[in-house]
Amino acid sequence: MSKLLTLSKALPVLAVGALAVDFPTLPEDLTTPYQQRLAIYGPNEVSVGWNTYEQLNQSCVQYGTSSNNLDSEACSTKSTTYSTSRTYSNVVTLTGLTPATTYYYKIVSGNSSVEQFLSPRTPGDTTPFNMDVVIDLGVYGTDGYTLSSRKAKKSDIPHVEPDLNHTTIGRLADTINDYELIIHPGDFAYADDWYLNLDNLLSGSEAYQSILERFYDQLAPIAGNRLYMPSPGNHEADCTEIPYTSGLCPEGQRNFTDFLHRFEGTVPTAFPSQSTNTTAQELAETARSLAVPPFWYSFEYGMVHVVMIDTETDFKDAPDGTDGSADLNTGPFGGRDQQLDFLEADLASVDRTVTPWVVVAGHRPWYTTGDGNACDVCQEAFESVFYKYGVDLGVFGHVHNSQRFQPVFNGTADANGLNNPKAPMYIVAGGAGNIEGLSSVGTEPSYTAFAYADDYSYATLRFLNETSLQVDFIRSTTGETLDSSVLYKDHTTQFVVQ
Repeated sequence: MSKLLTLSKALPVLAVGALAVDFPTLPEDLTTPYQQRLAIYGPNEVSVGWNTYEQLNQSCVQYGTSSNNLDSEACSTKSTTYSTSRTYSNVVTLTGLTPATTYYYKIVSGNSSVEQFLSPRTPGDTTPFNMDVVIDLGVYGTDGYTLSSRKAKKSDIPHVEPDLNHTTIGRLADTINDYELIIHPGDFAYADDWYLNLDNLLSGSEAYQSILERFYDQLAPIAGNRLYMPSPGNHEADCTEIPYTSGLCPEGQRNFTDFLHRFEGTVPTAFPSQSTNTTAQELAETARSLAVPPFWYSFEYGMVHVVMIDTETDFKDAPDGTDGSADLNTGPFGGRDQQLDFLEADLASVDRTVTPWVVVAGHRPWYTTGDGNACDVCQEAFESVFYKYGVDLGVFGHVHNSQRFQPVFNGTADANGLNNPKAPMYIVAGGAGNIEGLSSVGTEPSYTAFAYADDYSYATLRFLNETSLQVDFIRSTTGETLDSSVLYKDHTTQFVVQ
């Protein structure tokens, strides 16, 4: 507590900006694309997002199924920024894509390259595929956090040349042909931890922006070649998490501003129902009207329906919300109970004969090892809805390690275990790596199946068929499989008609 008080007393000097932070070098061509990111925008649609160092009157992307013949072009006029940001966020949506097809694309600029992606699989496509899960991923130094930062010169921090030396990002690059998309439910960059290096205390707002630029530059070789689906975490909320100091954050570094600019217009609301059931169709339309991307939304890919939720704001006593325990006073982004109404309508709309698997991903877990890490208010808000609509897998982070639990509801393990349980299976995949380091495993609930905190790690979800889902945890440094399990669900129960 004394450390927090000392830091909070130092924070008011941030506006002085006496020492300049060493930002990434500006390119000669300010239209050069950086921080590229792809996302599923709808059935047969992919968004291409990127940042530039000047505002664009028109953003265009050329694309096609041959790298030598980019015969289609899509454009937009969206190019937004905010106070304290050096860059502008641009996004273009590519439509009419043939499903499960390799496309090549080039952002129109004087200095850009041809990249590629696999277009989304049609809902109901039963082809096996892999989806990686990374959460709590930040870059502050070439290996995710800087152990020797206090010994470095001021000009060296937070200056980090973009590279793939971060172990998790490097592993994702090495295995890029092994997975088709990534979900990342919360905590990008850890720019709000700029104060952990005391050299940054006189230039916090600049350090915050520089860390964001460095991180998304490092992530671009992954996010610019694979569909990358985000949702918010606590580290996106404000420029600092020190209690009662968020009001000192400059305009532009409050209330998820960078997250909103970066991902707004890149992700969908909810997909139109592919079901022949009219109730499912109506509920899907209701979900579309209640979605607030990039905070809460859903999409479908092959055999799976994925819902991304916001564990930070927009439900009773939400941790980062106006009455939350984090005292960040962020949100709201929707009307009263809008997120919960969305979740209920969205889950009720899923036709298991089309997309048998249902995965819900958020940031803060309510099942976790250790003491004091569980989000009780999240459990109160969401768990009963998960159980009611037969969610198969809950994916969370926030705790910086890897964990897997037996299917569980209300603190009691399902007697069926992994063999057709009624309760959801839960995992925590928060060990990807960041400046705060790893969290010890600590106490383990009786339903704990796996826990690991010795090194960076992440998860891979392998959708084998309509009834079998394999969950693997991968050690980032070596690529070895630390834990593997197969969840069997017969999916005979339809939840559309309650």
